[in-house]
Amino acid sequence: MARTNLTEPPKIHRIPQPKFIDAIRWLPSPSPFRKSFITSLFDSDFHTPSLEIHSLDPSKTLTTPLLSWTPPSRISSLKSTPSLFAASTFLGSLHIFKTPEEMSVLGNDMSGLGSETSVMEPVVSVVGREFHVGSIGGVDLMEGGSECVSVGEDGRVNLVVEKGGFRRVFDGNGLVSYSAVKWASPSEFVTGGCGFGLQWWDLRQPGAAVAQFKGSWDHGTTSGIIHSIDIHPSRKHTCLAGGSSGTVFAWDLRRQQEPIILSSIGSSDTMTQPLSESEVWEVHMTTTPSLWIVHFIIADLTCYDLL
Repeated sequence: MARTNLTEPPKIHRIPQPKFIDAIRWLPSPSPFRKSFITSLFDSDFHTPSLEIHSLDPSKTLTTPLLSWTPPSRISSLKSTPSLFAASTFLGSLHIFKTPEEMSVLGNDMSGLGSETSVMEPVVSVVGREFHVGSIGGVDLMEGGSECVSVGEDGRVNLVVEKGGFRRVFDGNGLVSYSAVKWASPSEFVTGGCGFGLQWWDLRQPGAAVAQFKGSWDHGTTSGIIHSIDIHPSRKHTCLAGGSSGTVFAWDLRRQQEPIILSSIGSSDTMTQPLSESEVWEVHMTTTPSLWIVHFIIADLTCYDLL
């Protein structure tokens, strides 16, 4: 159920947007009254993609982006940290930018933003068939922005450093496909893809995933794709995954073939009644002193709590 115990009614800022919104992420702000966000857009009439930063500062014009950039193709994944944000494309390129707050810290004059749109440029761009062939399914930035991991439909797992180079972690040669990735620690991350499979990687043990869940719980009755992965804030061995047909499940490394199924469709005895039959695009895990709460967002942007 959605939480409604708010002390004051929420303020709704309406930003008319004729373009299709592919993704949106909050950016760090020194003040709660000067929030900004980045969004990836696509103009279907002109087949033009764009990346824009908007501000919720009352002194700025909401409909005019502070910064914008035209990517080489439509954005496939968007992630942000306090200092950097990364955008991948359907053509297989990856672009990393500094946030406006980070640029201010580095001495760049950002006081003029808001009167008219300025053009931003990536600090790192990785392109070419040596990197990815086809769409990049997911990216994730390490806290601090020192490294970025990317996974693609081509079965490649790449690690990009802030200076612009990259190294191959794994190449499935097209026999597997990845659609989501999430850092678990400075040396570990989790990937997901077709068939609701999850893989745990440790950079200290190169060559292949150190653990994996093949999604055998569905017994072939359903098939789908993982769209989003999140790691428990304090229990780093536990992750949450969401994907096709309202599927949400938790995976614990200590019980690798015993997932906790929270929502799914199928005929198996382990299936549960789904809260939605649409795609689960985002999942997030939070923790309180006494409760473990799971939040996830379905296609109609509704937030649910599973206690």
